[in-house]
Amino acid sequence: MKELNHEQEKASQVDQEGSLKHYYVWDRGVRWFHWINVIAVLGLIAVGTVILNATSLGVSSEGKVDLKILHAWIGYVFALNLLWRIIWGFIGSPYARWSAILPGGSGYGGRLKEWLLGVKAGKVPSYRGHNPAARLMLALLFFVLATQMVTGLVLAGTDLYFPPFGHEFAEWATAAGEDHSKLEGLVPGAKEMLDPEGYAAMRRFRAPFIEIHEIGFWVMLLAIFGHIAAVVISEVKERDGLISAMFSGYKVFRDKPKD
Repeated sequence: MKELNHEQEKASQVDQEGSLKHYYVWDRGVRWFHWINVIAVLGLIAVGTVILNATSLGVSSEGKVDLKILHAWIGYVFALNLLWRIIWGFIGSPYARWSAILPGGSGYGGRLKEWLLGVKAGKVPSYRGHNPAARLMLALLFFVLATQMVTGLVLAGTDLYFPPFGHEFAEWATAAGEDHSKLEGLVPGAKEMLDPEGYAAMRRFRAPFIEIHEIGFWVMLLAIFGHIAAVVISEVKERDGLISAMFSGYKVFRDKPKD
């Protein structure tokens, strides 16, 4: 709160030339989430790509299990960071909240139309937070990220017997029921302790989750490239410091932002 009050005092100050105004937009929570998410997603994409191509790359079965374990641990960082951002969307600073991020709300259609007409006319309306079109992209990104988180946690349970669902999947695959002594010594990749029927049923349950996870992987790649392209184009055309704002928290404008 102290940080926000301090930054609000500095917001809208005119620089020495009197041509630009600096607006504080992204609080530390948003900036930390963004860069942790970038690093985690890049790590997940890199390891996931190797897992998908393990056979052609000559990765052994043991090596593939190790890669899945690494993928899961990076996934936990990704999931905790995303869950924290979801909470921050309800309690964070004004431009961090879902009402300022997701499309919809009173007058949204009119603002989107005005923004598109501005793009066509070569005079794009400035927004301190996300413009109406960017909100659509962010809705897609957050949906895909959430889908990858949920399906990834299920797959970590079915493949590695990792939390939060691993114990239940291990009981299912071994037909242990309440006899937890049957789970002692169960490790990822080991099949000698598995119950054939239980394991087959568990794998059938797993099948749609892995399919959704793989589709989400490709959709996420497309969404990331689209997001990067939109940011670069916006930075070049609008010159509002969009990229540097994710480090400093400030965006700069010559005209007063719409929001």
